[in-house]
Amino acid sequence: MTAVAQFRQMIDGTRDDYEIIGHHEHEYAKHLPERILEALAKLEGGLGMGGYPVTRYQHSLQSATRALRDGADIEYVVAALIHDIGDDLSPFNHSDIAAAILKPYVRPEVTWVVQQHGLFQSYYFAHHYDKNRNGRDRFKDHPWYDACVRFCERWDQASFDPDYPTEPLSTFEPMVREIFLRPAHDPIFVTT
Repeated sequence: MTAVAQFRQMIDGTRDDYEIIGHHEHEYAKHLPERILEALAKLEGGLGMGGYPVTRYQHSLQSATRALRDGADIEYVVAALIHDIGDDLSPFNHSDIAAAILKPYVRPEVTWVVQQHGLFQSYYFAHHYDKNRNGRDRFKDHPWYDACVRFCERWDQASFDPDYPTEPLSTFEPMVREIFLRPAHDPIFVTT
């Protein structure tokens, strides 16, 4: 039988209790890359195409392929791959989901770009719904504004082409493993 903490309220926990919990969390974290890859595969179903010419899964692969071919670093390639991973659970707040997943493992710039990509992406379609397409302008002076514009222009909004020669998920699996097996919040990678 697996060891279990003995407290009924966290305030009553002992060092031994929290060592047990810490051990379980550490072991569970080792499998984060597999859970992320499984969540990506689920984008083939669910909202799926949602009226788009490709599925969310194909869009994710295509976005990452474009980032890779554009010479983006590994953090941006993985960010492009998982930027819509939250669509199934939170379609109106998916950017925050993806950013939260990335945050402990990548530099703040990448997290910010992913978190804002939903707003910045609306530049390409909001006017068709009689909405303001320039909502991103409130960040015009932000140091990562141009990076987010580039992310959306070159990799996100451009990745709905069913004929684009897209890399398979196996191309990106080692990158996903490398990023999500980093120690969480490691200052080597996650600078302030």
